[in-house]
This record gives sequence, C-alpha cells and structure tokens, in this order.
Amino acid sequence: PSAASCSAAAPSWDSVLDVFEGFTTTRFDTGAATINAVHGGSGPPVLLLHGFPQTHAMWHQVAPTLAREHAVVAPDLRGCGDSSCPPEGDDHGGYAFRAMAADQVALMRSLGHERFAVVGHDRGARVAHRMTLDQPDVVTRLAVLDIVPTLHVYEHVDKALATAYYHWFFFIQPTPIPERLIDGDPIGYLHALLGAWGSGLSVFAPEALAEYERCFADPATRHAMLEDYRAGASIDLEHDRADVDRRVEVPTLVVWGAQGVVGRRPESPLDVWRERATDVRGTAVDAGHFLIEERPAETLDLLEGFLGGALP
Repeated sequence: PSAASCSAAAPSWDSVLDVFEGFTTTRFDTGAATINAVHGGSGPPVLLLHGFPQTHAMWHQVAPTLAREHAVVAPDLRGCGDSSCPPEGDDHGGYAFRAMAADQVALMRSLGHERFAVVGHDRGARVAHRMTLDQPDVVTRLAVLDIVPTLHVYEHVDKALATAYYHWFFFIQPTPIPERLIDGDPIGYLHALLGAWGSGLSVFAPEALAEYERCFADPATRHAMLEDYRAGASIDLEHDRADVDRRVEVPTLVVWGAQGVVGRRPESPLDVWRERATDVRGTAVDAGHFLIEERPAETLDLLEGFLGGALP
C-alpha cells in the first residue's frame, strides 16, 4: 500500500470535536507518513498513544481533563485511524515501533514540543518504550498501560499466553492469509477482539466503538495493523535484542488491568519493567485490557498524579 492508501470512510462520530472540546485537529506530513491528531490545552506537554484496534478516540474520557493542566496531543499511529498507511517494506520496517516513534517525535516538534511526557496503551505503549530508548533526551516521563516489553513476551511464551495472545501469532502469518480470513466478517471479528480482552462491548462509548468500526472496515488499514504485528515479531525484536542491556532512565509508570492477561500472568509487571527501567512505580486497576475505557476515573487519577505530581 502507498502512503495515501488508507481510505476509511469519513468520520461518523459527529461529537468527536465536542468530546475533545477546545482541541484542534491537525494532519502532519512527517515525510514517511501523514499523522492525524487532535491537540489542546496548555502546560507541560503529554503525548497519548492508542493501542490496537483503536484510534485516538480511546482517550475521549481522559484527554479533556488532562488538558486542564497539560498541552495534550492524541494522534492516530501510522496505519491506524485517519493517519496514512505507508508501505511496509521487505523487512516490515515501515511498521516498526522505531518508525512509529519517529512519526510522533516529528509531530510533537511540529507543535513546538521538544521534550514531553508520553502515555501509551497496548501497541502505543510499545511505541512509547521504543521512543524512550531511541530518543532519551525527548521523553521526560513514560507511562505504559497494560503491557510488558515485547521481547519479554516472546521469550516467555507458554500455552496460556499463546492462547490469550493467539492474535500475535495469527497476524504474523504471511500476507494475505490473515487478511483474507478477517475480510469475511471484519466488524464481527473486531467485536470479538474488543469483547474478549475487556469486560464486554458495553464498556465502549457507542460513538467510540463506531470510530473503531469505521477504521477497521477499511482493508488497507487492517493490513497496516497486521503489519505492526509482523514488525513486532521480526525487526522490532532485532532492535530490542540490540538494546537488551539498555534501560529506560526516565521515571516510568506501569498500570495494568488486574483482570487482563498481564494481570493474570505469574510474574509481576513491576518486576518485569524493573529489568528494563531504572525508576519504576505502578499498580493494577480492576479492569481488563481496556482500562482507560473500563476504569477511566481511576486510571486518570493515576496519570494525573504521575504527570503532575512530585516524584519520590
């Protein structure tokens, strides 16, 4: 697919701009991708990176409140939402976390933010982790929601994890095998994913769910999302292994859903992250994977305390 090949239908969420009241929508050409984002508020800047299979709309319950004290930027990752779908390349490098991180640093600089905090959920948290390693002078604080590092996941696969994360191994199959299978009922498949990983579809605002459906309905976007996972199982692991002895040096917040896969694993997420970062704190919330939408108030309290409070 070309850089302009994502062709999702026009947004159907009439209240998007109402939800992100006071925010501005922008499209920034990084040279490698065109990134769609909303931004608003003033104060110390914070970048919010969504996960799969979502868009920046996942932050609709927390971004307006954060914007009271922060300059908030909530983009769509390349290949997601209304951002473009660049070619993946022979090594899937077009969807490597390194490439996605570079997009977001360029976006933030275009908005005047040379240094900023970054909060990521799911795939967005993996982008944030890579960003912090690649450009440590850019990130001031890092918050990762409901993940452990990618390399750790692949090095600790057992039956339970392979069952819960089956999509990791399904999506990395050669194109077009998973694409064609998902094409049979993409919205039904999307609902199955969202329902299985969280507490059911009812936790999602209807307007947000409609946004996820709109974007996932586009075959080019679905292909790009799968390329993210193919990169995660190949070039991203090369990058992670090359940096295995490096640690994140900025204050790091780890939050996970107690009822999700990360929360049910035998190892403590904090212990895992302390192998990869020097200054780690965090806790579980009573949620599945989509903790921002399942427990927005509790998660927001943790983020506000971390982003705005003095650190011990």
